[in-house]
Amino acid sequence: MTIQKGKLSPLIKQATGITAEKGEGAYIISTDGRRYLDFTSGIGVTSTGHCHPRVVEAAQKQVATMIHAQATTVMNPRLPELAEKLGELTPEPLNAFFFSNTGTEVAEAGIRLVRQATGRPNIIVFHGGFHGRTMGSLSLTTSSIGLRAGVSPMMGGVVVAPFPHAHHYGWSEEETTDFCLRELDRIFVTISHPKETAAMMIEPVQGEGGYVPANTRFMQGLRERCDKHGIMLVFDEVQAGFGRSGKFWAHDHFGVKPDAIMIAKGLASGFPISALAASEETMAKGWPGSQGGTYGGNAVAAAASIATIDVIREEGLVANADIMGKRLRKGLEELKKDFPDMADVRGMGLMQGVEMRRGSCPDGERAGKILRECEDRGLLMLRCGPYQEIVRWLPPLIVNEQQIDEALGIFHEALRATA
Repeated sequence: MTIQKGKLSPLIKQATGITAEKGEGAYIISTDGRRYLDFTSGIGVTSTGHCHPRVVEAAQKQVATMIHAQATTVMNPRLPELAEKLGELTPEPLNAFFFSNTGTEVAEAGIRLVRQATGRPNIIVFHGGFHGRTMGSLSLTTSSIGLRAGVSPMMGGVVVAPFPHAHHYGWSEEETTDFCLRELDRIFVTISHPKETAAMMIEPVQGEGGYVPANTRFMQGLRERCDKHGIMLVFDEVQAGFGRSGKFWAHDHFGVKPDAIMIAKGLASGFPISALAASEETMAKGWPGSQGGTYGGNAVAAAASIATIDVIREEGLVANADIMGKRLRKGLEELKKDFPDMADVRGMGLMQGVEMRRGSCPDGERAGKILRECEDRGLLMLRCGPYQEIVRWLPPLIVNEQQIDEALGIFHEALRATA
């Protein structure tokens, strides 16, 4: 038998049948020349759209001068410049940054930092959260069993608390919040003593778990408990941050400040770079050698990130995410009136999810069929949720009214075609 050489792993499962040749703004052009409206944004990465001219220019200029300046060996000017720009955007006193490549790597750095800074072993996370695929961050992740299956045992010292997902519990937001805070307090007397608890890590808006926002009283309850017990509060803003929610940081919706923020995805419009933000005082409590990496803070990615921040600010993309998000939400709510299988519409800004159900059962099969119908009509979207029952809307922050309306029209046709 002849074995073909040089194949991709069969475990890489592609959500669409498309090979992309080119990207332009909110569009992908396939190798056969077909144009698709891209409402995946590379899972929230291409925040300024595909190949924004200013990002391309910054990257090209940097490529011509220095591609790889290994940050623990030599320093490239782009990295401190990026830190200064990020420091203008993060809440006080978060003024120090560790740069890496991916969200999972800054989650790992976050685990090391909170344990070393507090001298405590345990970390509380919240059911449905996604924090990465490497073993430490995977141990914090409970969005889907498919990510964790077959690789146990997980890292110890992780305690999972309920997240205020009112639609899941079938309660009011008030009842759900009461329950979640009560169960959190119960953890302190049954599983992890406050003096053994280093941090709480939470997505202000859950991503892979189903596009579920937290709420103000719950987030303030976390802050109160962390302050009372000397526990660090860490926000995973990898997917919901950088303007995606209609505010620059998703936690801004809740009036709560963190002790650290994990940042990635939309930070550099498609270049791999991530950041862990904390105060200089907190960072200094980490142990020598605990932060590093060969490619972390790559010079080209840093240049692209600087340009991305400038574009987001100067083109008003956070405000646009809020306005276009409200337009999208209104259109989805209108469709929900005619399609009862759209059991829930939720999210913030340009991070909206539609939960598909058949009766009382999550309907991942229907969601998959809808995505295929959308693709046939020129619209690319993704699924998420534990049953893959959530159709998620994740357009770039540059999306306009015409593109939102076109996507809603295609989605309407897909709902009818799969009814």
